[in-house]
Amino acid sequence: MLKRELPHDATAGRLIRLAEGRIAPGEDGGPLQAPSRWQAGVQPLCWWGGEPVGLSLEEQAGCDWLDGRDWLTSLPGDWFPLVSTALQVGAWLRNHRFCGRCGAPATRLDSEFAMQCAQCGQRNYPRISPCIITLVTHGESMLLARSPRFPAGRYSTLAGFIEPGESAEEAVRREVEEEVGVALGRLRYFQSQAWPFPHSLMLGYFAEAASRRIRIDGVEISDAAWFTPRQLPKLPPVYSISRALIDTHLAEVGARGQ
Repeated sequence: MLKRELPHDATAGRLIRLAEGRIAPGEDGGPLQAPSRWQAGVQPLCWWGGEPVGLSLEEQAGCDWLDGRDWLTSLPGDWFPLVSTALQVGAWLRNHRFCGRCGAPATRLDSEFAMQCAQCGQRNYPRISPCIITLVTHGESMLLARSPRFPAGRYSTLAGFIEPGESAEEAVRREVEEEVGVALGRLRYFQSQAWPFPHSLMLGYFAEAASRRIRIDGVEISDAAWFTPRQLPKLPPVYSISRALIDTHLAEVGARGQ
């Protein structure tokens, strides 16, 4: 339903109202406001179902506005690209109002996602930070870990940012070694997912562990353990690539057992 072409000539259409990472409920309880004329300052965003969509950044969220994660939990999966785009573009606009080279105010260009400095000409675009996320397996068992920031009882796959000059595969091996002390054998690419918290692109991998010995770093990881398909902890939300990795592995194990 989403068409990634900026409706830069549009003066009216759907609107997403965003403040503090929260989106206002709109028509029918969804994240889109009813069609209306756009005020000055609206960022053209995309086309959705043939209608232009703009982004309105506002100073303060209303008491009934939902966090981006709450929207992703409650909406069908095909809404993910729209909500993700709004959150990432909103974070970029909020954080790049001034030139990173000379400090002068920057001006938004409507023809593309770009902010340009009128003083030195520096132009910047929405930041996208590549990350790896990997499900480490040993036979049918999965190595899942807890961050200190997770809700109680939740375990997930391992993830981390790719360092300058590093390949995604090198990052998988380094992050797993650093966080849980496990050496890896074969890697298999899965798929990617934009992760708008605030501007990551997650590259998903399956990785086979060379051993089951775990040594957690105690900083980014507070606990890690091997889990079987028959004994699972509380898992990540269904819209996340981490959950997709886990569900795919469980389906593959189930298919082999038939």
